[in-house]
Amino acid sequence: MRKLHDAPFPIIDTDPIFGRVIRYMRPSDYVMGVALTALGPGFIYWMEKYQPAGLSRKHMVRGMGLATCIGATVGFMSAYAASSARFWGYTENAREIKMYRDEYRRLKAQGKPMHGTSTLPLSIQRTSAEYSTGAFLNFDVAPWFNFINHPFHGQSEGVIPDDEK
Repeated sequence: MRKLHDAPFPIIDTDPIFGRVIRYMRPSDYVMGVALTALGPGFIYWMEKYQPAGLSRKHMVRGMGLATCIGATVGFMSAYAASSARFWGYTENAREIKMYRDEYRRLKAQGKPMHGTSTLPLSIQRTSAEYSTGAFLNFDVAPWFNFINHPFHGQSEGVIPDDEK
């Protein structure tokens, strides 16, 4: 197996599918997302309270709505990136490894592949994997998620014990 990248923790999956990243989010990821969502309207409210701009209620509500939408987007992207970083082994991921192993055992018992099946040609699956692998590192440039099941996933030795493969 080729070396994937230097990571302080085991690499679970270098290109996790969108749903798996969401399912493996920790409560702290949700708290971060909610906090970042609330930060925008909270800042506008605070500025209006201490440095009034004299906005009408209508304009204040529109500004708060826009700030909430932007905050929700930033909050979701930050939570998604934090969860993805655990898949890549950049942050502590013992809980995710346990969940991954449990999911692997369950799917193996059902006779299903770990990374799902796809009706797309292999060349399209490979292209999809090339575009989405590591995309969470560039969310500030272009948000890109993996929605395609494909067989091109990398992981550290020992994430799934050899006796279970």
